[in-house]
Amino acid sequence: MAQSTPLMPHATATWLIDNTSLSFEQIAAFCGLHLLEVQAMADDLAGSKYTGRDPLHSGELTQEEIEKGQADPNYALQMQQAPVEVTRTKGPRYTPVSKRQDKPDGIAWILRSHPEMSDAQISKLIGTTRNTITAIRERTHWNIQNIQPKDPVTLGLCSQRELDAVVAKAAKRAGITDEAAPAEDNRSDKEKLIEELRAEREANAKAAAEAAQEAEAEAWLENKRAEEAAAGDSSGE
Repeated sequence: MAQSTPLMPHATATWLIDNTSLSFEQIAAFCGLHLLEVQAMADDLAGSKYTGRDPLHSGELTQEEIEKGQADPNYALQMQQAPVEVTRTKGPRYTPVSKRQDKPDGIAWILRSHPEMSDAQISKLIGTTRNTITAIRERTHWNIQNIQPKDPVTLGLCSQRELDAVVAKAAKRAGITDEAAPAEDNRSDKEKLIEELRAEREANAKAAAEAAQEAEAEAWLENKRAEEAAAGDSSGE
């Protein structure tokens, strides 16, 4: 039986990279990650996205186990206490608040670029409702004038792998031949991973900038209201 992996594998890997001398192979095997992912995190291509999680505190590892691994690069770390599996009920895909305003743009792009995808597939991929999809398709959405089709991968609403998988499934159901499929990507796994990590970082930076703009706009509005209220009080006197 395969060994359990940490509850938060990327965060645990980040902690092990920063606080131990374990090899990348040992960390990847223990956390259930690809070796290239661990290398990218160590090269600071992905590490900034995760806050380290101490596996000693969670009971998943002991100091003695880490010392065994540091002493022998071929030693496979053993999970000391398997994490409790967290389950959730069925529901729409969760999207961070900072990215929810990008959903209509992503939906519009899919409707234009992949009309073979069903509403159910779009709903599951993006985490939206069929009513929203229908409104955008029929151009009855309340904000249709400001909706601009944009790749949902670039927006950070889904990964390229998730999108490709849904597109392939939809194409197969629609009977689209391989000739109509996009050309095969011959890049190495490392190149694909680095590009995906950079895209995610750019999406996170964009979301942070938009959040800052929203906060600034709200602060300006609050100040404006305060000034108007003060002016009203003065005129009342």
